[in-house]
Amino acid sequence: MARRSYGQYCGLVRAVDMVGERWALLIIRDLFVGPRRFTDLRNGLPRIPTNILSARLRELEAAGVVHRRVLPRPSGSMVYELTAYGRELEGVVLALGRWGAKALGEPKPGEIITCDSITIAMRSLFRAEEAADVAVAYELRLGDVVLGVRVDKGGLDVTEGGLEGADLVIETGPAIRALLAGEIAPGAAIADGTVHVTGDPALLTTFTTLFRI
Repeated sequence: MARRSYGQYCGLVRAVDMVGERWALLIIRDLFVGPRRFTDLRNGLPRIPTNILSARLRELEAAGVVHRRVLPRPSGSMVYELTAYGRELEGVVLALGRWGAKALGEPKPGEIITCDSITIAMRSLFRAEEAADVAVAYELRLGDVVLGVRVDKGGLDVTEGGLEGADLVIETGPAIRALLAGEIAPGAAIADGTVHVTGDPALLTTFTTLFRI
């Protein structure tokens, strides 16, 4: 079925035409973390029907936002990745994530988090201006999601999995939103058990300075 036209000659309209269909921006979000196989994308978006994922990837390829590449041997897998044009969306995606985080509230029943979604959340909420003289490494544990978060003099690197030698291990759940929104103080979060830390507790305050909703 042909898409309905907005009937306007406008850059925003063209952008919505290319990335405004349901699931498209979430596919792009996950590809900002790195190249993904079709099965990786499907596993990261467990509610997306396979036919819709296929359709969105075709549309994003046709728009020049995504392309396919075969990995070198011994893998040989075909992956999807963002083109240079697609990567120009990074600022838009991060800004939308930062804006949307203000309206998150408590998780609704059935809502999940993934490594890719939290990776992009960390990038969205990072305050580089607060990190100019900071070098610190965190291991963030949110249920099954474990990330290494390394800040180095204004730079940020987020990787999946544990981080050996992390200065602070932070283990929590939905309380991470309230913590980063300033609705609960770091000391109070530790005291009431909503956040567990291993390492210098003062570094949790640093964390809430570096990452804020």
